[in-house]
Amino acid sequence: MAPGKSLKCAWRAFARQASAFRDNQSGATAIEYGLIVSLIFLAIVGSIRAYTNSTSGMYSTIEDTLDTAGQ
Repeated sequence: MAPGKSLKCAWRAFARQASAFRDNQSGATAIEYGLIVSLIFLAIVGSIRAYTNSTSGMYSTIEDTLDTAGQ
């Protein structure tokens, strides 16, 4: 086999693999799902923080009321 012919064959194989890689969408889909999951996680964490801040204030008020009533 001539050196030029093997280079041409290797170039075609590389072009086929590059085309297959370009057409493969599974990695992009996984990244998109990862971004969606991370946004949902951040929304849940924000909701929990808001809830704990509001209940913390409520329990502080109850504690102060009970301390005042017990004196």
